[in-house]
Amino acid sequence: MGWIIGIDDAGRGPVLGPMVLAGVLMDENEEVEVKALGAKDSKLLDPEKRKIIGDKITKRFEYHTEVTTPKEIDNSNNLNYLEAIKAAMIINTLVEKAEGSVRVIIDCPSVNIQNWTLDVQKLIKKPEKVSLICEHKADVNHAVVSAASIVAKEKREEEIFKLKFKFGEDFGSGYPADPKTKEFLKNNFDNKKYKDLIRFSWKTVKKLQDDVGQGKLF
Repeated sequence: MGWIIGIDDAGRGPVLGPMVLAGVLMDENEEVEVKALGAKDSKLLDPEKRKIIGDKITKRFEYHTEVTTPKEIDNSNNLNYLEAIKAAMIINTLVEKAEGSVRVIIDCPSVNIQNWTLDVQKLIKKPEKVSLICEHKADVNHAVVSAASIVAKEKREEEIFKLKFKFGEDFGSGYPADPKTKEFLKNNFDNKKYKDLIRFSWKTVKKLQDDVGQGKLF
C-alpha cells in the first residue's frame, strides 16, 4: 500500500480574509474514488457541487488545513516562503497518520519550482519518509491535489462566512476586482475595527492610503 498526500491553497490573491492550505491523505489506489466523486480544481466547480464533493472527501479521508491570517501575511516579506512553512506543517501532521513512506504532491505557488521544493524539503521533520513533488497545475493533473484544492476552498469559504457574521458586513469575495470588496475597502480601509480582516500590505490598500494622503479619495 502506497500513501499519497495532495496539498493546495485557496485565497492567496484576496485583499480580505485568510489564505488556506489543505492537505488530503489517502492510499494511492483511492485516487480512483476521488475522480469518481467528480473532484477537479476547485475553481472549475460551482459552489454547490464543490461543497457536496468537499463534504464527501472530509468524511472519507484524513485531511489537515492551515489558516494563514491577514496579519501573518502582512508580517511576512515572502508569501512563497510562508506558504512553504504552512505546506510543511501539513506534511508533518499527515505523515504521522500514514504507515511507511508517503509521496507528497503540491501545487507549487512559485515560478521557481526547484527552489520552492527545497524550501519545503528543509522544513519536513521526517524527510526520510517523504518523496516530495512540487509542480504547476498539480490540482488539474492529480486527483489527490484536486481533493486538497476543494477542501482548502471550502475552508476559506467557511472562514469568510464567519468574518461576515462577526462584522455584520457583506464585503464580497475579498478579491480586489470584486465590486463589493472595492466599495468595502474604500469605506473601511483605515478603520481599526477591520485590522484582522484586511491585508494592509496589498497594493490595493496601499493605493487607497496614498490617495487619501494626496487628498484624492474624499
